[in-house]
Order: sequence, then C-alpha cells, then structure tokens
Amino acid sequence: MSIVINVVNDFHPRPFGRYKKTAEGRSGEEFRDDYLVKHLKQNQDVIVDLTGYNRYGPSFIDEAFGGLVRKYKFPVEFLRQHLVIKHDLLESVVALAWDRIEAAA
Repeated sequence: MSIVINVVNDFHPRPFGRYKKTAEGRSGEEFRDDYLVKHLKQNQDVIVDLTGYNRYGPSFIDEAFGGLVRKYKFPVEFLRQHLVIKHDLLESVVALAWDRIEAAA
C-alpha cells in the first residue's frame, strides 16, 4: 500500500521557500519533516503528487527532497524504491527533485 500526498491539497496550495523560519506553514523543510520522513522511516512507499501548482521554487524542491539525503541520510537507492514524485504537467519539476536528491548524495 502506498501513501499518496497531494502537495496542494494536503500541505499548502502555494508551497514556497526552503526553511520554516522564512516560510512557516509552506516551506520545503516542513513538507519534508512533517509529511515525508515519517512514512519513509516506516519503509512505506510514498507517492508525492506535485500537480496543481506550477511555480515550485528550487529552494522548496531542494529542501524537501535533497534534504532527505542531507539531513536524514536516506540512501538514493532506498528513495528510488520507496518514493514516487509526479506532476501531471511539469516533468521538469520531477526531474529537478531527483536531481536535488542525486546532488545531495
């Protein structure tokens, strides 16, 4: 069974920023810490649906996804097995998220 997280419905309609202190309630740090990590630590499969918003900033994407490797030390191979990132219209956002994961490793 997979956990599906629709960012705009489950987190914030306009996610923005890297850190909680500068974008409280909608930062990449909060999304990662409050939505992704708990499921991944339980070895659950997580589908992150970014569809519905088209202006994700690189800082949000880097902190949300690259921070899984930098802060929590998730191996890239583990993330490839347990994490699906999708956006129905912008494959470039998905590519950026995986790029940030790879760069963090």
